[in-house]
Amino acid sequence: MSTPQKSSVARFFSVENRYLPPLFITLILIAGNLSFGLLESFSRTALAIATSMAFEIVLSLLVYRRVPNLASAYITGISVGILIRSPEFWPYALCSAIAITSKYAIRWKGRHLWNPSNLAISVMLLIVPEYVATLSIQWGNSVWPMVIVWILGALIVYRVHRLHITATYVVSFIVLSYIRTAFTGHPFLAEVAPITGPMYQLFIFFMITDPKTTVKPKWAQCLVVFFVAVVEMILRLAQNVDAPYYALAIVGPIANAIEIKLASRAKPVERPGLVPA
Repeated sequence: MSTPQKSSVARFFSVENRYLPPLFITLILIAGNLSFGLLESFSRTALAIATSMAFEIVLSLLVYRRVPNLASAYITGISVGILIRSPEFWPYALCSAIAITSKYAIRWKGRHLWNPSNLAISVMLLIVPEYVATLSIQWGNSVWPMVIVWILGALIVYRVHRLHITATYVVSFIVLSYIRTAFTGHPFLAEVAPITGPMYQLFIFFMITDPKTTVKPKWAQCLVVFFVAVVEMILRLAQNVDAPYYALAIVGPIANAIEIKLASRAKPVERPGLVPA
């Protein structure tokens, strides 16, 4: 009787369960909003999700002639709804539209270069900074929401074989936070505190671990997120409050492009066969 139960639990927390990440990100939304008012508004977040899913359906029908699985689009939309701040409604729709469109429009040799939500948020911060800001709320003095999210997040990324990416980034961030204190004069806890906020939970569990926008070898994945943390430190020292988004938007596509280029060189060149006389 116990074996089927274990197998069903294992299947639920497996890489094949595409609905596990959406459930987890929804948990972050609910816990954060009930505790600290995480969202700008439910209506704006709903607009981001609806736009993301609608664009996914339309573009998939146009390009692939099939109705897609909407789990990825839901994650993109809810990430946009949580991470950006604006008094207007249109930035939420536009950001989701840019994110989903980039999946179909910006590809090289069949692969994505940017994480969709990361690229879209970075673009919005660059082109309309007067209308868009990013989430800066912390968990405050309440520890339990962060503990629950970190435990579940670590379990999920472990089950999908991505825990080494998150762990490398977290360790790098902590070490580099200590290095930043020498330049800023701030206390160590003040430098390391941002990683405990809800924005970073989405960043370390979803953005940097996205299977379609990360390089393949494990050692390379760890190296890439280390460089993401280094570039983020440089941007933070330059007083850039949106440093993690820009760091991933810079380092991620460069790493993907290098891997794609090396893979194309490694493939043997197909030569036409001899035609009998």
